[in-house]
Amino acid sequence: MKKFIEEFKEFAFKGNMIDMAIGVLIAGAFTTLVNAFMTNIVNPLIGLIPGVDSLDDSLKIVIPTASADSPQVAIKFGAFIGAILTFLIFALIVFLVLKAINHARKLQDNLKAKLNPKEEEEPAPTTKICPRCRSEIDIEATRCPFCTSELE
Repeated sequence: MKKFIEEFKEFAFKGNMIDMAIGVLIAGAFTTLVNAFMTNIVNPLIGLIPGVDSLDDSLKIVIPTASADSPQVAIKFGAFIGAILTFLIFALIVFLVLKAINHARKLQDNLKAKLNPKEEEEPAPTTKICPRCRSEIDIEATRCPFCTSELE
């Protein structure tokens, strides 16, 4: 049980968990921002279309019920279209932010590569040592030119 608690502490207080919590908080605030954009900018622009007040109220089908006492049923296509637009705007902004982050990472990696050049790899060997006379010979040789022994 003690090991389990230690593992949980390590998991909970690692940078990844804290980063994820911050991401969730930012996503909630960002969702509020996108909803405000839809409510205060997109819906009024849609209201400029003759006969359409807003997505939520104008594009709906009202179905009367069997009894006069029960409320009418409304299928709100406009609200669904608004939700789709909100999602698309949200997805576009997230895509652009991630694209900018990836671009910044590539620039950072390129800068690191320029500042810390890796040592060049050694070229493939072109010679080998004869096992019999220990002379240096061509790597493709099948017979040693010095001792004339056959090589594998």
